[in-house]
Amino acid sequence: MPLDPASAPVADRVRDLNERYRHHGATAVLERALSDAQVGNIALVSSFGAESVVLLHMISVMDRTTPVLFIDTQMLFEETLQYQLDVSEKLGLTDVRSIRPDPEKIRELDRFGALHLSDPDACCDLRKTQTLASALAPFDAWITGRKRFQGGQRAALEFFENEGDIRIKVNPLAHWAKDDVRDYMINNRLPRHPLVSQGYPSIGCKPCTSKVAEGEDERAGRWRGKDKVECGIHFINGKPVRRVAEGTEGEATPQEETTMSVIVTDGGFAADDWNGELAAPEDTGAAAVLLPSDADPEVLRDRLDQLKLVAVDFPSFADGRGFTIARRLRLMGYTGRLRAKGHVIADQYAMARRVGFDEVEIDLDLATRQPEDQWLRRAEWKAHDYQSRLRA
Repeated sequence: MPLDPASAPVADRVRDLNERYRHHGATAVLERALSDAQVGNIALVSSFGAESVVLLHMISVMDRTTPVLFIDTQMLFEETLQYQLDVSEKLGLTDVRSIRPDPEKIRELDRFGALHLSDPDACCDLRKTQTLASALAPFDAWITGRKRFQGGQRAALEFFENEGDIRIKVNPLAHWAKDDVRDYMINNRLPRHPLVSQGYPSIGCKPCTSKVAEGEDERAGRWRGKDKVECGIHFINGKPVRRVAEGTEGEATPQEETTMSVIVTDGGFAADDWNGELAAPEDTGAAAVLLPSDADPEVLRDRLDQLKLVAVDFPSFADGRGFTIARRLRLMGYTGRLRAKGHVIADQYAMARRVGFDEVEIDLDLATRQPEDQWLRRAEWKAHDYQSRLRA
């Protein structure tokens, strides 16, 4: 006999719901969750990411007035923001709520938008976890798109979860396989997130999401290079889940402090996606090297086609030798990734790009003092390349 929804603890209701619906499919679980008194007042939380359209479509068929909470962290891809608008209109969803972090807290804790570089957990907590907690306050339950095949702590997902004895978390797609998701989207002719075809099978905030190579786990592009696998809205026992060893997950362990760096491109700030070491120029077997400012690029001539990345050191922003090295490397025929590393300031970005650098690596302190907008103002470097215009 079902428990009394008015008095039963969340844990007891979750246990009863899982027992009652354990043989049901995803659509049946979702449909019952929208009306079962034991679940209560419910909302769908959607990232409008790679696979979000499945649940959004199901909701649109069952009850398009269901509240949909979309966390706009203000660091999302432009493609995600447009996709949210397009999908909401196409499916006729009538109660999509874009929720954003508290602007006062942003000014206090992440004024320059660089918190994700020094403390990604704190950034997620500020922009996602706290934002969602406030939005969920009126609800007894919320619907997620998590699935067992995504691995890690998700491998043992049930349809219903107890969230800290406060509310119920509903995972209708818990038992779906990857093919189930794909087939549902194809059969219902649902629009795909535009970034999926560009190599992003899992999509979060722009600074912390990178492309995934063939054969990698689909979530490998989230917080690449960090010991972090969840944004924080799906904490385990109130603690963030982190990578602690290959193939395992667990509670975060203290890490040695390291010098954080920021990669600057025409698209703005990003975390470094190069995981390899930078070798000395004389290391002939290396795929990436660091050239000192006084080096002769001729030492690389015989293996330019073998190098994936060449970084050129700038010991001082007043030392212009690195610009000459970059220009010479390009004239020698080097077509790989070329990085200016060290003491380069925003005013020098346009020059760095014109001489052949693809990107600039700076430290977190400079990124804080010269935030992203100062660098982006120099990103239209081609429009101001007077030397090219004179040559034309």
